[in-house]
Amino acid sequence: MSNRHHALIHSFVDMINSHDVSTMEEHTAAGHIDHNPAVADGIEPNRAFWAQVFTAFPDLTATLHDVVAEGDKVAARLEYTATHQGTFLGIPASGRPVNFQSIDIWRIQDGLLAEHWDQLNMDDLFRQLGVDPAALAQA
Repeated sequence: MSNRHHALIHSFVDMINSHDVSTMEEHTAAGHIDHNPAVADGIEPNRAFWAQVFTAFPDLTATLHDVVAEGDKVAARLEYTATHQGTFLGIPASGRPVNFQSIDIWRIQDGLLAEHWDQLNMDDLFRQLGVDPAALAQA
């Protein structure tokens, strides 16, 4: 089971690196639950989120550093590099390069990503985009 879970995460990262959201159904369950407040539940909101990311960061690449699978859960550490070339979360394009990491946990059901949790330092990302996180919080 662990090898299939690893392969599923690699497939998801391949989707990120190809920027091909049309392949979302290959690894994401229709009833996908996302605990990231920026992403609504379901496959279409997930697809729309990634399409927005790829528009804002058209050269985005993800590197998978670690993958650990246990039971129906998989945890991974990803590193992203990109250039901010479009509006992201209301922040207009800055042309700045960014590098950030996430820790992601997925629950796998019937061979698909059924549920997702993630942690990333958004304050650091905002600073890299030239935005003061405290000013965003007050807006």
